[in-house]
Amino acid sequence: MYVVLGRFQPFHKGHALLIEAALELGDVVIAIGSAQAGYEPENPWTSEERELMIRAWLGDRPASIVAIDDINDPPNWVEHATQIHGEGVLVTSDEATKKLYEESGWEVQWVELTNRNTLEGWRVRTTLKMLSTVYDDDAIKVVMSEAIPEKVVDWLVENDALYRFYDMSKQLDHVG
Repeated sequence: MYVVLGRFQPFHKGHALLIEAALELGDVVIAIGSAQAGYEPENPWTSEERELMIRAWLGDRPASIVAIDDINDPPNWVEHATQIHGEGVLVTSDEATKKLYEESGWEVQWVELTNRNTLEGWRVRTTLKMLSTVYDDDAIKVVMSEAIPEKVVDWLVENDALYRFYDMSKQLDHVG
């Protein structure tokens, strides 16, 4: 079994690349981290919403999805997470996660992301925060589609999951 771990806040093209790589290798478990988080500027979507984003993108491709709460204890994280996602091979592009799992005896399949800077979650969320004040769905879809798969863009728009992001971040400094 191949495990892909992420917060998926939101699910973006970097995540899609990791899962595609894992699907080519065999059975996949997608582990949604920070499952207890939601409706916060750094974690705007609940684990249920993130699962819906992933399922919208996956379509009929087979993969299990599990949710894992944070324990804020990196030395014990892998043991905690393994109880939920099971044993297998970790598929990642994150150096810190790679190191953490390797130190716990896991085999790791490294996936190189050539555009990692563009696809960092905080950059995607910052763009979405700016877009949350735009009320032109077609324009929003064009901008979001640079970093987010089309089916997830559609899910975000159809479920009004983007405009809510603005309400959550009103007290924060805004870009621009």
